[in-house]
Amino acid sequence: MNLLLLNITARILLLAALLAILTSKLWPQASEEDSETEFSGKGKVKGKVVDVVTRQALPGVNISLEGTSVGTAADADGNYEITNIAAGRITLRASIVGYKTIIKPDIIINSTRPAVVDFELQEAELELQTVLIRADYFQKDPSSAVSVTAFSFEEIRRAPGGLEDVVRALSTLPGIAQADAGRNDLVVRGGAPSENLYIVDGIPVANINHFGGQGSTGGPLSYIDLNFVKDVTFSTGGFPVMYGDKTSSVLSIGLSEGRRDRIGGKATISATQFGLNAEGPVSKDLNFLFSARRSYLDFIFKAAGFGFVPEYYDVLSKVKYDVNSRNSLSFLFIGAFDNVRFFNNTADQRYSNSRTMGNDQTQYVSAISFRHLFRSGFYNLSASRNFTDYRFQQRDTLQNPIFLNNSREQENNFQADVVLKISENTEVSSGASLKMIKFSTDVILPYFRTTFGDVLNVNSLNKKTTFSKYSLYTNYHNRQIAWLGINAGLRMDYFNGINDPLTFSPRGSLSIYAGEKTEINLSAGVYFQSPSYIWLAGSDENRNLKSIKSVQYIAGVERRLREDTKLRVEAFYKSYSNYPASTLRTYLVLSNTGAGFGGSEDNFSAFALEALVSEGFGDVKGLEVQVQKKSSDIPLYGIFSLTYSQAYFTALDGVRRPGSYDQRFIMNISAGYIFSNQWEASMKFRLSTGNPYTPFNPDGSQKVSLYNSERLPVVHSLDVRVDRRWNFEDWSLVTFLDVQNVYNRKKRGIPRWDERKGAIESERSIGILPSIGITAEF
Repeated sequence: MNLLLLNITARILLLAALLAILTSKLWPQASEEDSETEFSGKGKVKGKVVDVVTRQALPGVNISLEGTSVGTAADADGNYEITNIAAGRITLRASIVGYKTIIKPDIIINSTRPAVVDFELQEAELELQTVLIRADYFQKDPSSAVSVTAFSFEEIRRAPGGLEDVVRALSTLPGIAQADAGRNDLVVRGGAPSENLYIVDGIPVANINHFGGQGSTGGPLSYIDLNFVKDVTFSTGGFPVMYGDKTSSVLSIGLSEGRRDRIGGKATISATQFGLNAEGPVSKDLNFLFSARRSYLDFIFKAAGFGFVPEYYDVLSKVKYDVNSRNSLSFLFIGAFDNVRFFNNTADQRYSNSRTMGNDQTQYVSAISFRHLFRSGFYNLSASRNFTDYRFQQRDTLQNPIFLNNSREQENNFQADVVLKISENTEVSSGASLKMIKFSTDVILPYFRTTFGDVLNVNSLNKKTTFSKYSLYTNYHNRQIAWLGINAGLRMDYFNGINDPLTFSPRGSLSIYAGEKTEINLSAGVYFQSPSYIWLAGSDENRNLKSIKSVQYIAGVERRLREDTKLRVEAFYKSYSNYPASTLRTYLVLSNTGAGFGGSEDNFSAFALEALVSEGFGDVKGLEVQVQKKSSDIPLYGIFSLTYSQAYFTALDGVRRPGSYDQRFIMNISAGYIFSNQWEASMKFRLSTGNPYTPFNPDGSQKVSLYNSERLPVVHSLDVRVDRRWNFEDWSLVTFLDVQNVYNRKKRGIPRWDERKGAIESERSIGILPSIGITAEF
């Protein structure tokens, strides 16, 4: 392992040195006085302005460049364009009487392509102009009162240690625990990694990660190409009834549209992969985008003599057709193709591989969507398909199977949503969905004794079945009283895979506007999540499982410290019930599973191939503080977050234990400074309490009485990043150097038992890890 890490680090440092040489060769005469000329040229910005509720065009909206007298007004269709802008970074302001003024910073202007910036304006109360028509860097969906943070493309792209991964970039937010340093499993406010909902361009996606866990939502790296991400909204709780069948969080990723001026593209090399993409117009009303990426870790792993080599590919394609000003069609396809190759040439490789569960995986989502705008609102119709083919395997040193699992999950989803503005201060959202599911699994788990002494014996589990899910929701939002926002909704879900198929989820929130800069937000709601398909396969008794239930209460205060700075303090409480618990392993509740790569060292817990009952329960409570500053006239940006929480769960043995992802204290500081149009530097510091774990006995076994009784040491690390931009006449270049874990503090992992040595093995994560990224756009 040490040889591998040295090999990887040496190669990355070599690339970084080559990058530095390239920089100096391109501009050998650059100095402080003429550095700005390196980013010369002109560009333009354009976009569309619409009402946030009805999506109707807003003509006459004033669009201006902050700090200048340059600007324009949106035309009759809500479109605007500002030309002849000096290349660099700008901030845009959108304002019109009767609507809240919005400010959008970090807009990159270059001569390669037009910047596209759309605005969704929220209607304001004229009676309280000083309160509601202030300039705002922080936009919020009127139906989501609590626990929501929005990011632009640029904020996600430049996140230190983020590997240009949408999910990893969220780690600085409050309430987000890190389950495994090598993965991006989302552990939100004490919930399991299976409790998160992903939405991509309005389409639900089962898992957006390569090498994803079955029944879970995490993985090592997202397969969404960041180059085509327009914006990201993340809700860590209290989300409205439009979102269902998950209990912890909603991550909504909006994708950009293809260029409308000409065909263009990008070539990218990042920390783990390289790729090409293309985009442009087919006709005046039809545009496309396409990307294809491949990992290069397999080349490095193989050259270093590692026993297993992961490799992956992904593709993304989107086509948008504007039928007319009121109707549009879009098509989306995202695919990921993963496999692991094992090399068993030496005894060390065979032993190491016998402890590793491989996952050859194929997954894709395809969708077609139609949107129609009418006078007081709009409706969306969509048909989508999620497909995942899992091929898990783990073999002993003689290549005999320890575990084989070939599973296929297919979901065909039909969805309709409508938003209707019934008065100046009131809107109603309603929707329905039908999901048709095919599930098959073929599992072999010969006699396996867990480290706790339980025996799992699945000689042959072969099942094929079909399910269906239905849902209905309606949500009411009212601002009749100027200082009060009311949001109330009801959701119904039906899943015929279990014998208690029907659930109802009431949810509501209040927003009290207490003065010019302060909001008090309250939220309460019921959330249900149906059992994972693989959990239902372990035993015929598992059809008696119920949907997991979570009742959530959130109270918070938001305070604008400056136009560009927001303070948020929230307290939350989550009460879980109906959580699946094992009747064989009476200490096991499935809230403690789903993170990591799983396999024998996890006692195959996440698959739950045994009889289960819905008698697990638990609770999570906590307090969060977040300060977020956007880039503005002060070119400093960042997020500070602090979380204190406690998560406890109880299985069939009746013992109340800390959850496996219970990190009591979590502190994050992420900040950056923009020195010029060319240079930018940022850092991220994270400190948290270690996760609970179960210690080993001297003979390699574990005691149930000590389950999650010990805790890993405090974890802390510092990541730094430097970005450099160039602008040429026909193309542009962005490079970065990212160094994770700068002071080389290796995080201690959960101890493992080494059978060959008959001793406990203390795993540690990778230490300092530099990486570079290069993106050329043409």
